[in-house]
Amino acid sequence: MNRLLTPILAATVLSASAGLASAEMLATTATDITVHAGPGSQYPAIGVATRGSSGALDGCIAGENWCRIDVNGMRGWVYAEQLMMDYNGAQVVVEQHRTDLAVPVVSYEQTGTVATPAPGDELIGRVEGDVIVPPAEVRTYIDTTPAATVSYEGDLVVGTMLPPGVTVAEVPNYRYSYVRLNDRPVLVDPQTRRVVYVYE
Repeated sequence: MNRLLTPILAATVLSASAGLASAEMLATTATDITVHAGPGSQYPAIGVATRGSSGALDGCIAGENWCRIDVNGMRGWVYAEQLMMDYNGAQVVVEQHRTDLAVPVVSYEQTGTVATPAPGDELIGRVEGDVIVPPAEVRTYIDTTPAATVSYEGDLVVGTMLPPGVTVAEVPNYRYSYVRLNDRPVLVDPQTRRVVYVYE
């Protein structure tokens, strides 16, 4: 081989490898899944990613079943068994093929009982770019104008889409409506029917 071509070919190979290394790793949700603020169901739920949603997979924790993903405008943690990826033309479960898929390892630091997010993990579910902080007057109105509670099965978290049969009530001079689900008041975007805030 021409010695002058060798460095050029080497540089080309390195460049291609770097491109592959930096390529975004995409995963798809196998079902409706709850996105948590940390790697475990004990961490607050920040939203729901519906079945078939695609997102950028940052990686998974070594020896555990939790992965960090950026999906539907939320960046948080989901169960690896509920994620699918393409492998040799077939959809496979991430948890069962982590080595084959070369899924990166990420960490989540925790000291004592206080969880300290690793860089980039300080994330809370957002609605239209802003965290919803309802005024105290809204809760007062809800408490003094009670609505009948509606039975709801499933995770009651920000991002949940209300079924068509659920009627929401208007809050005067406020952009969001409310409904009482399982005896808990929640705020809802009347246009999209998505839950934007869940009262404790």
